[in-house]
Amino acid sequence: MREEEKKRTSQGSKFQQFFRKKWVFPAIYLVSAAVILTSVLWYQAIRNNDANDLSTDDGTDVSYNEDQSVEVNQSVENFKMPAIDPDAVKVVTNFYDFNASEKEQETALVFHNNTYHPNQGIDIASNDGKAFEVTASLSGTVAKAEKDSLLGYVVEIEHENGVKTIYQSLADTKVQAGDKVKQGEIIGQAGKNQFNKDAGVHVHFEIRKDGKAYNPLNYMDEPLTSLTEKSVEEPSDGAAQKEDNKDGEEATSDETAPSDETQPDEEQSQSKENSEQEKSDNSTTKP
Repeated sequence: MREEEKKRTSQGSKFQQFFRKKWVFPAIYLVSAAVILTSVLWYQAIRNNDANDLSTDDGTDVSYNEDQSVEVNQSVENFKMPAIDPDAVKVVTNFYDFNASEKEQETALVFHNNTYHPNQGIDIASNDGKAFEVTASLSGTVAKAEKDSLLGYVVEIEHENGVKTIYQSLADTKVQAGDKVKQGEIIGQAGKNQFNKDAGVHVHFEIRKDGKAYNPLNYMDEPLTSLTEKSVEEPSDGAAQKEDNKDGEEATSDETAPSDETQPDEEQSQSKENSEQEKSDNSTTKP
C-alpha cells in the first residue's frame, strides 16, 4: 500500500513540475490559436466553394441572399367591402353602367337639385339602417380627409398603380392626410349627406384608377392588379360613346354630301347641253 501511495505521489509531483515550467502555458495557447484559425479558414473555404456553385456560367450570382430578392410567400390583398361585417351591410344604390339595361340604370341614378346624376360608385348601408364603422378596403396612404358641405366627410386612400379608393358620406373620420392605414382599419363612421338624401345613413364607396371610376362590385375579393389585367374596361361616363357617335355622324355626312368642287363642272355641263338643244331646235324650225 505504501509503495502505491509513493508512486501516486511521485506522478503528481511530476505533473506539477511540468506545469510549473514557463513555456507550458504559452505553448498551449499557441496550439489552441492555431487550431481555431485553421478551422475558420477551412470553413470559409467551404462557403466560397458553395457560392461559386450557385453562380451561373456567365458569372451572374444567383445567390438567395441578394437584397433585391422578392419574398415568395408575400401576401396579396384583395378588395374588401368597407365594413367590419360585410354580411351586415347591403348596397342601396348601384354603380351606373352605360352597358346595363335601362331598368338597372334607373336604380343607379342619384336625384339631387332636380337633376339625375349617374352614380360613380356604390352606396352601402347597414341592414338595420343604423350607423356602422367604415373600414379601409385596401392598405394604403391617406391622400385626403376633410369635410365637404355636400358629401359629408370624405376620405381618399391612394394605393399602387394609380389606384385610389374613395369614401364619402362619413359622419366623422379617424384618419388624416399622410396616415398609413391597413386593410380593415376603421377610418370613420357611416352618416348622411346632402347629395343622396334618399340613401339615409350610408357610405359612398368608389374605386378609381388614373381618375376613372370602376364598378366596385366587379372587383370585390380580387387583387388590385385585376384593374390592369382585365381587358374589358367599364366606362365611367358617356362622353366616349357620344364622341364615337359624333364621329360616325360626321363621317356619314362627309360621304353623302356632294363636293363643292364638282358642282361648277356639273352646272357647266348642263348649260352646254341646253345650248346644244336650243341650236338643234333652231335649225329644225328654219325654212
